[in-house]
Amino acid sequence: MVLSISGVVLLGIIVFLFFRKDGLKASHALVCALFGFFLAGTAIAPSIQAGSASLASLLGGIKF
Repeated sequence: MVLSISGVVLLGIIVFLFFRKDGLKASHALVCALFGFFLAGTAIAPSIQAGSASLASLLGGIKF
C-alpha cells in the first residue's frame, strides 16, 4: 500500500509538470495511464468512482 501511494504521488507530480511545461505527448500519456492504474489501487478509488458516476448522471440529465 505504501508503494502504491508513493507511486501515485510521484506520478501525479510528473503528470502535473508535463501539463504545465510541454503539453501532453505520447510518453506523457503512458505516465498518465500508469498514474490512473496506481490510483485505482488506493483507498480513494471508490470515492473517485462515485464522483465520476454522479457527474455522468448529472451530465446525462441535461436536456438541450
